[in-house]
Formats: sequence, C-alpha cells, structure tokens
Amino acid sequence: MDNDIYAHVNNVVYYSFFDTVVNGFLMERGVLDLETCPAIGLVVETCCQYFEPVSFPDTVHAGLRVSRIGRSSVRYEVGLFRNDSPSAAAQGHFVHVYVDRARRRPTELPPSMRTALLDIASADAELIPKETLS
Repeated sequence: MDNDIYAHVNNVVYYSFFDTVVNGFLMERGVLDLETCPAIGLVVETCCQYFEPVSFPDTVHAGLRVSRIGRSSVRYEVGLFRNDSPSAAAQGHFVHVYVDRARRRPTELPPSMRTALLDIASADAELIPKETLS
C-alpha cells in the first residue's frame, strides 16, 4: 500500500489501519479467532479526520481505546501517529455490531470480550450494563 499519485498513503488505507489495530488487539487478547468465534464484528459506522499525510516509508503507530460498550456494539477510537510524532496524523472511530456468525443477527458481547474491552475503555466511556439491556 505504497504512496499514491499524490505521494502519500491513500485515505482508504487509514481505514485498513483501523481494522488492523482493532482486530489485532482482540486477537492478542485471545477473544477473537477469525475462523471459529461464534460472534463476529461487522462495521456499521466509521469516520476519519486527517491532520497530516503519512507517506511510505513512514512508520505508523496506533493508539486504541473504547468509548462505548453496549449490549452488542462497541465504539473504538483510534489515533494514528507518524514516526515519533506526539501528535496524531489522523484520528477516527470504528463501530462494530457483533452478530452471530451463522444467523448474522446482533448478539450479546461474549463476557471475555467485554472484559478485554473494559481494559482499554476511556475514563469517560459510556458503559451500558448488559443486565439493563433487553
């Protein structure tokens, strides 16, 4: 995914970075197996703000946090940092709705996933207790 005609990484690649950091975190925590998990996350909303271009061969670092955990949905927030810059080159969010793999209908977040997500929830995250949801 080298530089495009404008000498920077194309905007669509940033969404790929978002997807990679979210799924990488979940796999690292052992709560996502892409082939066997009964609940899978489908992207229903995404947004990105761009502040400065990223160009190959820059190194891109990602910061990840959760700002909302619902019964079956999660809002992830991602910051992308270029090389050693302390300022984000881009920031955005990704909303996953977790669905049953076979039926593709919303399903409750697995307890182990909820626990992993709470570890990276922001201090002001909206946390919906699962027992209050129908």
